[in-house]
Amino acid sequence: MVALLLNGLHTTFSLAIFPFLVLGVAGGIVIGALPGLTATMGVAVLLPLTFGMESTRALVVLAGIYIGAIYGGSISAILLKTPGTPAAAATVLDGYELARKGEAAKALSISAIASFVGGIVSTVMLITISPILANFALRFGAPEYFALAVFGLSIIASISGKSPVKGLLAGMFGLLISTVGLDPVTSFPRFTFGEINLYNGLAIIPVLIGLFALAEAFVQMEKIFEPARTVETDFKRGMVSLKETISLLPVMIKSAFIGTFIGSIPGAGADIAAFVCYNEARRTSKKSKEFGTGCLEGIAAPEAGNNGVTGGAMVPLLTLGVPGDAVTAILLGALVIQGLQPGPLLFAKSPDIVYGLFSSLFVGNILMLVFGLLGVRLFCRVVELPKRIIIPVIVTLSMVGAYSMNNSLFDVWVCIAFGGIGYIMQKVEMPSSPIILAVILGPMAESNLRRAVLMYEGGYSFLWTRPITVVFLALALLSLYSSYKRAHAA
Repeated sequence: MVALLLNGLHTTFSLAIFPFLVLGVAGGIVIGALPGLTATMGVAVLLPLTFGMESTRALVVLAGIYIGAIYGGSISAILLKTPGTPAAAATVLDGYELARKGEAAKALSISAIASFVGGIVSTVMLITISPILANFALRFGAPEYFALAVFGLSIIASISGKSPVKGLLAGMFGLLISTVGLDPVTSFPRFTFGEINLYNGLAIIPVLIGLFALAEAFVQMEKIFEPARTVETDFKRGMVSLKETISLLPVMIKSAFIGTFIGSIPGAGADIAAFVCYNEARRTSKKSKEFGTGCLEGIAAPEAGNNGVTGGAMVPLLTLGVPGDAVTAILLGALVIQGLQPGPLLFAKSPDIVYGLFSSLFVGNILMLVFGLLGVRLFCRVVELPKRIIIPVIVTLSMVGAYSMNNSLFDVWVCIAFGGIGYIMQKVEMPSSPIILAVILGPMAESNLRRAVLMYEGGYSFLWTRPITVVFLALALLSLYSSYKRAHAA
């Protein structure tokens, strides 16, 4: 294995591969930072450009875009309260609050470091124990996916801020939204009111951009003619210190392992991993009351978790030919186009390509860290722009991001509608994050619950007879209990 990895590193640093990896990571960061341009979209759009490339080069470019885009989403999340990707939605909670305090450099630097740790840990696990993780992931059926979704939904109480009741109401609203569209089992239209654009439900990107970006823009419009309050970042003190980084390593490593595990489960993505890691960090932190106010752990945990998914999602892809998420589904297509068949034989027949990919993931994460830290000064200039300039830019990016997902004006109107809803919610101090979490996990919970009931011929015994399901449901109860205790302690 060591010899193959060294050979892979030699391949990665060759003139035929390395420049493409650099371009992939840098391009991925830009794609991720732009609202609406997800990692999935970036890889899908650039896939045709790799058709004529040599196999290793093609995979390295796409993997670089994947790594860069997942991290890039945190940049706009921290600076503009506009998650570039759904995976960065949890980063908004503490990242934006820290930027408002003039510590944008610290938030961005810890985001880059946490993303690096998550990516490296997941790559190590991909190389060393991928067959074990893949075999475990295969044990997941509908009952297990339902329990995982319930565990994710239990986080709503933790991200509800000062009022768990308002958070739960927002979560219920999100679950209601998630039922719009065709029934997942019978395909009967629900709450579509004859509108064909609603048959696939409300797309997550327009809802996400509306609730966070547009809503914040509407709030700031009220103050657009007020004297500007300059937000300056002291770069000597603002960057995260070595002492702070070391103190955050435990939460970053733990979140990276959680993210890798979630990534290795087919169908679970970086957005779910980010919220699960955020909740776990808050549940076990000694500073749990500081979460949501600009806590460094609240940035490190979701960023390490969502980047942990990058390696984890490739575990079932390479070992079993089963993609872990939407991006690796596209990578599966890239492998097939290159004449490669994912699975155990891939390691035997094309070890040079496999270990070249492994090495490029290592190097790609290092490049992502370098670009992230070197770009902090440039990124921070965004918060220093006057409101009369930055608000029109946010609104424009929001409209473009909402439209670009499906090239649909309907999605633009959805974005505007949820911008209005988010504005009202901010006025009544109701959190928006529970809506996003419910919209992401609601369909997963509903469809898998109904499939599980069909599997058990109308019974619900799977809730207490399947060990993995029991563990996740127990974790959900523990999460709810800890949130209840924390609320009463406050």
